[in-house]
Amino acid sequence: MTRIYGISNCDSVKQGRAWLEARGADPVFHDFKKQGLPADRLDAWLQALGWQPLLNRQGTTWRKLAPEVQAGVVDAASARTLMLAQPSVVKRPVVEWPDGRVTVGLAGWARP
Repeated sequence: MTRIYGISNCDSVKQGRAWLEARGADPVFHDFKKQGLPADRLDAWLQALGWQPLLNRQGTTWRKLAPEVQAGVVDAASARTLMLAQPSVVKRPVVEWPDGRVTVGLAGWARP
């Protein structure tokens, strides 16, 4: 089963879901805004990918953070704390594929 994590109004998430559905997949969608960011899944993603690919430093949420908060994100533990407090800083979509892989963003799989 494919699981896709993100925010329902995010363009990248919409594009990823549409891409999967057009190929016959029926992904399970988990909305960070409505359902929260599951700490156990975040821990698995951090282990699989590292913290830097998961942290969206280009997004609005990051840019609105105080400079001292941004400067305080220096390792996996500090990134995890921020991501749990502000799930919108997680780059989207995060996809858990049926073969066990985890990917973040659309690069390499959902481009038209």
